[in-house]
Amino acid sequence: MTLPQPPLLVITDGARARKPLAKIVAKACDSGCRWFMVREKYLPQEELAALVIECQAATRGTDAIISVNTDIGIAIACGADGIHLPSGGQIAMAKHRLGGIVGVSAHNLDEVRFAFAEGADYVTLSPIFASSSKPGYGPALGLAKLRDTAERVSIPIVALGGIDAGNTSRCLAAGAAGVAVMGAVMTASDPRRVSADLVAAVTQVVC
Repeated sequence: MTLPQPPLLVITDGARARKPLAKIVAKACDSGCRWFMVREKYLPQEELAALVIECQAATRGTDAIISVNTDIGIAIACGADGIHLPSGGQIAMAKHRLGGIVGVSAHNLDEVRFAFAEGADYVTLSPIFASSSKPGYGPALGLAKLRDTAERVSIPIVALGGIDAGNTSRCLAAGAAGVAVMGAVMTASDPRRVSADLVAAVTQVVC
């Protein structure tokens, strides 16, 4: 499938965000970002649903896509545009129940191949670079591993982990179909400017 355009995925991280998440989403949307994932795994369901609705309101009037991480029930209840599953998640079930865009987290070639075989629309491959947002997943994969993986599969790969405006073009040149960011936008004092720089870096290569 074709990824949302521009192929820049902004992922929420309430633990590190310097501003309310819906406001960050609104500012990133103002900068041209059109793809967001609400990834607040430890929020109670009522609070998670409320946050998804706030993010949807923050992007109203645009063609922005809002996905929910892991919780298919909340995604369905809120009318989200997509779901993002952990590695090994029930992809076929998610596509049947929700429709929309279904993504999967992957950290190696086998996980990417599994997601492709099960019909996922894209995978995030991480961590490409060292990142405090993605601890516990071992050493950074690096651009060589990204390139090797992209050459072996046809599913769109979204590079995640340590991504910023300065290395985005290298990820895309290595075969990534898009990039995903968390800390770069969440921790920014000016998320609109940081998002605009990322949008410019992506569109310079792929649009």
